[in-house]
Amino acid sequence: MADAPRRKPTLDEVAERAGVSRSAASRVLNNAPHVRRDKREAVQRAIRELDYVPDTTARALATSRRNAAALVISGETPSIFADPFFARVIVGASAALEEAGLHLMLCLAASDRSRRRLEELLRARGVDGVLLMAVRENDPVLHIVGGTELPVVFGGRPVGYEPPWYVDVDNVGGARRATEHLIGRGRSRVVMICGPLDSQVSRARHRGYREAMILAGLEPLPPEYGTFARPTGAAAMAGLLERHPDLDGVFAANDNMAADALRALREAGRTVPGDVAVVGFDDLDIAKITEPPLTTVHQPIEALGREMARLLVRLVAGEEPNSLILPTELVTRAST
Repeated sequence: MADAPRRKPTLDEVAERAGVSRSAASRVLNNAPHVRRDKREAVQRAIRELDYVPDTTARALATSRRNAAALVISGETPSIFADPFFARVIVGASAALEEAGLHLMLCLAASDRSRRRLEELLRARGVDGVLLMAVRENDPVLHIVGGTELPVVFGGRPVGYEPPWYVDVDNVGGARRATEHLIGRGRSRVVMICGPLDSQVSRARHRGYREAMILAGLEPLPPEYGTFARPTGAAAMAGLLERHPDLDGVFAANDNMAADALRALREAGRTVPGDVAVVGFDDLDIAKITEPPLTTVHQPIEALGREMARLLVRLVAGEEPNSLILPTELVTRAST
């Protein structure tokens, strides 16, 4: 009886043996420039040890360029188009990709069908790389992008996963400064309107709130949760007023929810900032036109998209860039 043919080693096994990422192993295999010498040697050694033979069809695809990048946004489509945050990310990313001669392809991954189409696009290498936004805990999109050899740059970091390449903002520090600002205004019963628990952004901003309260010797109060969309801010504010009628400060995890919190406070007969001071996060245009104008944490949203795109362009060129965390700053207006 003839022996069964030996299974061919995979690129994943080469990468594991070499102690590098799959994309780094792929770049070595395709003779891409700007790969560190120690990584290149480790991959070449693993190829010899495993007797790895690359798939010639896959290599031909790998060396072709599409001059396009996919911006993949995981989330519900209506809320994405209603949120100016994503529009500004797109503006920043598009400008940087255009400078590098790459087209931007917007892919929404909110349904099973859209995720299947995304998987087909990546398998066919219809783009040179991926920019990924709004990923939640256990998001099926993570499995899809994890199965591609294309470089992927994350906007922010998902819960429970540290991506190789990402651009994020200092969410913890920004939230801490927002809460410290409220405390500095003499507020001692500060509450928080948090985003969804399966979002790392929400967790990071809640952590900043807790740190500021604890360092000031104050008790962090349980938050109310919203979805980052405007209507949920009013419902969360009503819940906080019911549980903590003596509250005197509110930190909302984004400006959309903060704007609706202001409305809910007004409807409840509370003055801002007289009875309750309010701080948001993002510094969207809405923060300037609320009544009163909203104190908020500015994050460089267009720069987030721009730096994600620049990072991806360098990866496509075979370089090994570092991830980035962008700074935030407090913008003081009349709500505090």
